[in-house]
Amino acid sequence: MESYLLKSAACLAIFYWFYKLLLENENMHTFKRCYLLVMLIFSFLIPLISFSTNVVSTKTISPIVFTNLNIEDANNVFLSEILPLLLGTIYLIGVVFFSFRFGKNLFSLIVKIKKNPKLKAPSHVNVLLKHEVIPHTFLKYIFLNQSKFETKKIPKEVLFHEQTHAIQKHSLDILFIELIQIICWFNPFIYFIRKSIKLNHEFLADQAVLSKGINSSQYQNLLLLFSSNTTTPVLANSINFSLIKKRFTVMKKQKSKRKIWIRSFLLLPLLTVLIYSFSSVQEIEKYNSASIEVTIQNGATKAQITEYNTLAKKYNDEATSNKRIKKSDVERLKNLYQLMSDRQKNNAESFPDFPPYPPNPEKSLEPTRVIMGVNDKDPNVPPPPPKAPQPVKVIKGKNDTEATIPPPPLHVQKISKAIKDPLKYIEKLADEGARFLFFDGGPHHKNGMDISKEKAVDILKKHKGVRVNVRDENYIYKIVEIRLEGC
Repeated sequence: MESYLLKSAACLAIFYWFYKLLLENENMHTFKRCYLLVMLIFSFLIPLISFSTNVVSTKTISPIVFTNLNIEDANNVFLSEILPLLLGTIYLIGVVFFSFRFGKNLFSLIVKIKKNPKLKAPSHVNVLLKHEVIPHTFLKYIFLNQSKFETKKIPKEVLFHEQTHAIQKHSLDILFIELIQIICWFNPFIYFIRKSIKLNHEFLADQAVLSKGINSSQYQNLLLLFSSNTTTPVLANSINFSLIKKRFTVMKKQKSKRKIWIRSFLLLPLLTVLIYSFSSVQEIEKYNSASIEVTIQNGATKAQITEYNTLAKKYNDEATSNKRIKKSDVERLKNLYQLMSDRQKNNAESFPDFPPYPPNPEKSLEPTRVIMGVNDKDPNVPPPPPKAPQPVKVIKGKNDTEATIPPPPLHVQKISKAIKDPLKYIEKLADEGARFLFFDGGPHHKNGMDISKEKAVDILKKHKGVRVNVRDENYIYKIVEIRLEGC
């Protein structure tokens, strides 16, 4: 934000000095009016212009250096937190002050218009005031002393001067610069530009009066007669203007079309230089696409293929089928397999056949999560071959008899002997990551209800004739079935 304000102020200063040096004293007042308004707009727009350019990324990872806190940190806090807050508070105070001043001046003019008699004309409205006043104009309202106006003591040249302000709507320019001043009250060039805008309005009104064929010397005497140190409203155009000498100088100058064209064309290089100097350039990083394509075509590196073959062979070996499967190994195998080209996949170890990932026993209602490559259709992972049913070990409970054990499923092959201390065995299974299922014979527990280790121990303590069956789930984790008598 600070950078934008500085750039805007710099643009405004350059535009203003160009006006002071080459335009202000020239007899080209309509062009100058447009210039003064447009340069305000361009001063705020030029810093917002941004050009984008593509650059090849050459970023490298720099080492991180940790330093101890010292007294410089206090200065950093002041610059980053306290100073912006202080400047923001001062800025808001200025905005409130100039907003109040603008509202007060506007309200006083509205009250004058409403409380005093008015005479309407086709192009303006005369507001007749009882007290002595210098003729001045706001929008289409011309404020005049009532007694002088009725006795026709105000010269027609002065009246026509004020009518020109109303017809050409000079008050709109003043309102515009006053609103800009509320926002940019801290910029000193705003006050200089407001003064130049008002002076140029007087040039335009003087030009309109002289174009009627009125003698310039006679008109200048009238201006001196009506000029005084009496203050007039800030938002109004008044015939009383301090730079009366400059107005007389400009009146004598002849309009030169050649000068107008030359100095107008000088604005083009000025505008080009300002855009080049105060606009911003946004660099867009562009990575070397050729190197990316080579990486994709070559597939995985030799080190990655070696790592993949080692892990895949480990899990494809039948001798290690009873070992636990690490999820990190599965994810690493997937990533390495996707990096390989078709030729590398054909020459490498086959992708292992992983069983489903076990469900969370605490959230029995949630769907079971599976590892990609088993139930998901991943185009980079080959479908696993069908696997023969694995044996299931069943341990008979303390009070069980051979006749009370329900017929096992097809994959159950043998039943072990009864355990002596079920409670200690339950705790041992829980430490090994076993899953506990409770069958109480209810209609909602047909397939068993997931319970915690504490709940399983509590059931064994409270109920007699409980059967405990333990079986392996694909050699990954054990399932402990706790059944009440008759279930």
